[in-house]
Amino acid sequence: MNQPITSQMEPDSAVYKTLLESTKAIPWKIDWASMKFAYIGPQIEALLGWTPESWVTAEDWAMRIHADDREAVVNFCISQSKAGVDHEADYRALTRDGEHIWIRDVVHVVRNDDGSPNALIGFMFDITERKKTEARLIELQKELEALSYRDGLTNVANRRMFDSALEVEWANAVNNRTPLSLIMLDIDYFKQFNDHYGHIRGDECLKQVASVLEKSATRTRDFFARYGGEEFVLILPEADAKAALQVAQRCRKLVQDEGIPHAKSQVAEVVTISVGVSTMFPSPQDHRIAFMEQVDQRLYKAKQLGRNCIAVDE
Repeated sequence: MNQPITSQMEPDSAVYKTLLESTKAIPWKIDWASMKFAYIGPQIEALLGWTPESWVTAEDWAMRIHADDREAVVNFCISQSKAGVDHEADYRALTRDGEHIWIRDVVHVVRNDDGSPNALIGFMFDITERKKTEARLIELQKELEALSYRDGLTNVANRRMFDSALEVEWANAVNNRTPLSLIMLDIDYFKQFNDHYGHIRGDECLKQVASVLEKSATRTRDFFARYGGEEFVLILPEADAKAALQVAQRCRKLVQDEGIPHAKSQVAEVVTISVGVSTMFPSPQDHRIAFMEQVDQRLYKAKQLGRNCIAVDE
């Protein structure tokens, strides 16, 4: 904007003043030498509650910025203005009644012949609704991200999240030379359960078993997930073989005590699980895949032993 906005505007510029004061954008001008407002649009009172007369100096502007935004915004605007760079700043402006409104300040630096700042001319825009929309979009993105790591049926962590968690805990175990235990659990004769009771009851069974097994992960870093189908997995960081066996025994008991009827099971009248347990002190030369294969072999052994039992490292 080439023509300065002044509080004492000439008659031939009255039409421009009318136009400026009829827009939603709030025009303003600050004299650089005195840091005083030469003009601010009357719309400011309707938006923030502060009268135009109360905007005397740049200090008034600064003190009406939310405390959490103030220092960064003021420092940014001063540095850009000194450099003669037009700029924009988003911040929360305080209203007279103590609330806040999101503002986007678009600033043009009017310079002297030697390049030094002469005045700042700008427009304030109310972007509160835009910020609310942006915040909601961020929330939705987080929800979608969380859902991508959740099993849609049982609502426990899924295979994708398990892979990420195991990668982290494997690295921790290698770096800290601590034990890492893994438990794989499989519902016994689940195909026969589905065939006899139907898939709806089968889904309910999976959800019930998942809910029970999730309770077995009692420490902060214990991690439980659905591995796939009727298989589940537990990561136990810094748990030795003895501690892992105790957790496995608790898992087996919790599921059996739940008493879910299973008329087609060959080992019990209720739903049971087979469990494989493996523990390692992984070194940089070891591989996570080999560890997974090891615990999978223990689970297979538990099934060979007749199911409804636990197989551990020999």
